[in-house]
Amino acid sequence: MAGVELKNVKKSFGLITAVQDMNVTFDEGSFTTLLGPSGCGKTTILRMVAGLEAPTDGDILVGGTRVNEVPIHKRNLGLVFQNYALFPHRTIGQNIAFGLKYRNVSKSDIADKVKAALDIVRLPGVEDRYPSQLSGGQQQRIALARAIVIEPDVLLLDEPLSALDANLREEMRVELKAIQHRIGVTSIFVTHDQSEALAMSDKIIVMSAGKMQQVGAPEEVYNSPANEFVANFLGASNILDVTVTSADNRTIVVQTPQFGTITVPRARVADLHGAKTGRLVVRAEKLRLLEATAHDGGVSAPGTVEAVDYQGQIARYFVRVGDAQFQAMNMIDGRPFEAGTGVQVAFNPQDCSVLPIES
Repeated sequence: MAGVELKNVKKSFGLITAVQDMNVTFDEGSFTTLLGPSGCGKTTILRMVAGLEAPTDGDILVGGTRVNEVPIHKRNLGLVFQNYALFPHRTIGQNIAFGLKYRNVSKSDIADKVKAALDIVRLPGVEDRYPSQLSGGQQQRIALARAIVIEPDVLLLDEPLSALDANLREEMRVELKAIQHRIGVTSIFVTHDQSEALAMSDKIIVMSAGKMQQVGAPEEVYNSPANEFVANFLGASNILDVTVTSADNRTIVVQTPQFGTITVPRARVADLHGAKTGRLVVRAEKLRLLEATAHDGGVSAPGTVEAVDYQGQIARYFVRVGDAQFQAMNMIDGRPFEAGTGVQVAFNPQDCSVLPIES
């Protein structure tokens, strides 16, 4: 079933179109992420679902019911923001209970619901504290408790982890996904962080300039990008110009200046519409650097390491092959290759994607 549907939704601010022709379904009980750079329209979509903005055109449905004219306080939505938005002069219990006061819930039931919400976010017994007495991560949990205590039909999360430090952000994204799975609420999550989207989502909607670029499961949008924007936005990609030399129902054969002939599985090839040229995408972590004399059976070519970005367990290499520079993300086994080292640059054809050349 559909938790939320957007049908031909458009939003304009004067002459600026922030969201164009959105047709998408957020499945009931799913965790869907709107992913894209700043200004791409993802927060505008969230605000329209919430009732904070009205669509210029189109329909927004929650649970099958059109809500375009329904005010925010009647939509039964939980909202979690980047800045927590807690009342500093109210206790934690009062903050969480705020939304219940307007729903004709008895005082005894409010206390029970607040306690249950705190148990869900694993912060029992803090009802009488104030926000300033909690850490940033704990405050974010309280903001989440306040959103879920009303038992919302939809949970809306607008970059809720971006104010946290790196280690706490990773911890909280695991916790947030576990809580969402436990309560089973339809959730729409906004972020520009690719790792958050890939780690947390059932479905990702990649956006750019107000348009959907690709919709799919994390594995799909990462391993089979629909276009160069998606390929470049989700992780580091190497993109090569190729010439199509032959194709059948199972494979497509392309020619590259750096690596010669490559046979790519048809499942990894976008519709080229009969074009004889295209763009080959190889993710940086799929590019392997080997000793100069080594071969491992994949496609390979000699190259030279130009720079090394040491990152602890992995290293990001910038390596020259012919007249092109490539990025490779490799686990470090022993010592990383040093700048100036000759290497073999290798990858497997099944790890590639072929995209049409965009106008």
